[in-house]
Amino acid sequence: MSRALPRSRKAVRALVAGAVLAAPLAATAAPAQAAAATAGTYTVTPLRFTVQAGGRSCVIDADLYRPDGVDADRPAPAVLATNGFGGSKNDGSTDAIGKAVASRGYVGLVYSGLGFGKSGCLISLDDPRIDGQAAARLVDFLAGTRAADDGTRADFVTHDGPDDPRVGMIGGSYGGAIQLATAATDPRLDALVPLITWNDLAYSLAPNAADRATPGVFKWQWANGFYLMGEGQPLLVPSLDPSRVNGLGCLHFVTDACDTVRLLNSGSYPRAATDRMLAFARSVSPVSYLDKVKAPTLIVQGQSDSLFNLNEAQDTYDTLRRHGVETRMIWQSWGHSGGQRPGELDLGQGNLETSYVGRRVLAWFDRHLRGDRTVDAGPAFAYYRDWQTGYGTADGVPAPSRRLYLSGDGKLVDNRAKVARGSRAYANWLVPTSHSESSLAGLIGLPDPRPYDTAGTYLGWTSAPLTEPADLVGSPRATLKVVSPRTERVQDSGDAADKLVLFAKLYDVSPDGTRTLVNRLVAPVRVPDVTRPFTVELPGIVHRYETGHRLEFVIAASDTAYAGNRGVKPVTVVSAPEDTGTLDLPLVRGRVE
Repeated sequence: MSRALPRSRKAVRALVAGAVLAAPLAATAAPAQAAAATAGTYTVTPLRFTVQAGGRSCVIDADLYRPDGVDADRPAPAVLATNGFGGSKNDGSTDAIGKAVASRGYVGLVYSGLGFGKSGCLISLDDPRIDGQAAARLVDFLAGTRAADDGTRADFVTHDGPDDPRVGMIGGSYGGAIQLATAATDPRLDALVPLITWNDLAYSLAPNAADRATPGVFKWQWANGFYLMGEGQPLLVPSLDPSRVNGLGCLHFVTDACDTVRLLNSGSYPRAATDRMLAFARSVSPVSYLDKVKAPTLIVQGQSDSLFNLNEAQDTYDTLRRHGVETRMIWQSWGHSGGQRPGELDLGQGNLETSYVGRRVLAWFDRHLRGDRTVDAGPAFAYYRDWQTGYGTADGVPAPSRRLYLSGDGKLVDNRAKVARGSRAYANWLVPTSHSESSLAGLIGLPDPRPYDTAGTYLGWTSAPLTEPADLVGSPRATLKVVSPRTERVQDSGDAADKLVLFAKLYDVSPDGTRTLVNRLVAPVRVPDVTRPFTVELPGIVHRYETGHRLEFVIAASDTAYAGNRGVKPVTVVSAPEDTGTLDLPLVRGRVE
């Protein structure tokens, strides 16, 4: 839910906090009056709109970017955008969107999302029934059928028909999901470009990589960090609009959001409360309303992103295409966890024309907003690869194509007949003993230790050294069967916290033994039933394993970034040629044996 355009891991994390901390300063520097100010080849006019949202009347704070020469006789298409979580219309990336589109001839309307900056109402997590409806009122303004509070009207936007302006949206994270929420509410949108956003907040904040119906594992660092940002608004925006205050115990979020965070932090997940939590999280997520989205959508997701991983983008992509929506998807390098690479999209640097993703965005808007059908919309799927110049492309995300087997001697083997009989065991401690990342390290200026696992609290299976490079593009899958009598005795208690928790992940092991956890990504699992096999979908990756390197598949008992097991739950994994776990890899080049 951060702002969108980082240059490094630390920079991305700083964007999350900086959006909040910088907003009051930027707002102070903005013009207090509604007079337009010339800015190059366009003018910027601050506007306010009073809307009804979530049963409240509140004001939306916006800036209108109008290219010089655009008027009723020479209209232009419009682009609507808003901030990431904790930001405002004045933060660097959101403001940059207005400048970028206006300098290229589009009318820009950039606004502070509900509950942020100087906009009123509660933080409602891009709920289509609240945030989506509020954004639709801004589309009314662009249609010329609604005036801003000062009487300003927009009679200079291209129309497709009466009350139907030509409008696209772009933005990252929290500013990405709002696009889908608005499109589900208002069919007048013509093009969407959501960057690094979510599909299902239940999966994002408490993922279960084995079973979406079973409550997942609380991602406490990310979730609590955002919760504190929202609840801390009075410290950041001293002249807080009364419409942004809920009540004691839940100051600035809608009540269901506070209840969700409290339940996740409680460590106890009884069925009825969990069902309500999952229902709310999904009601404010694209997973619940994508069938209503019809606008052509260019999805851009980050490979380095432990908040909203590539699987979320693929779920949105697959659903939209299944419903016949024109959809493309790009897996760029950077996301909420860093990963910026030279030449990658950076709106703050204005490199739309010189970056691959930037050129794709411009082409998408030229095709769907300017109506130039000769513009190539680009390949269905493209992915950044750090080992080769340029993006790779495909007709879709590759499915797992190479199966390896988990042998009893700790090896990954390519043939069931090579599986050695044996059993291996681990047990969790009452404190975390494995580390993937600290989501908060960048926010508070601390270094993030390299990923590690503590002996006796994890199991690993390692391939033979590679004889040639092996490229993985997509989501690996593992099918596992574990033995845990202590879990078996309590897993049907009615409280999901009594089920077994484990973490699956894939390392790259160099010839000198150095282990690299690809993009620091893990797959948290709350095992539905330890008496049955279960399949784990690991986070999507784009990674080359070089010659001489080995793949190591690990299941660990804990992770510092997540909540863990209730009590100590020893686990045994038994392997035999006729019955063993498997690892399926999305291998697009090379061999793994």
